[in-house]
Amino acid sequence: MTRGKQKIEAQRRNAERNQKPKGSQLEARAVALKVSCPICKAQLANQNQLGDHYASKHPKEKPPSNSQ
Repeated sequence: MTRGKQKIEAQRRNAERNQKPKGSQLEARAVALKVSCPICKAQLANQNQLGDHYASKHPKEKPPSNSQ
């Protein structure tokens, strides 16, 4: 086998390349979720989602102002 070492090296490189990323996405999720509902503490990405959340989950309550 003249390509034995090349084959082993190629398999090792492919295994490294195809490996799934380790760790959880909790840090990235925490950065993306910037707004929270003061009533139920649901985390949302922006003020528009907070307005939609209030309309669907808390229809009798008035959404907070955008100054937060």
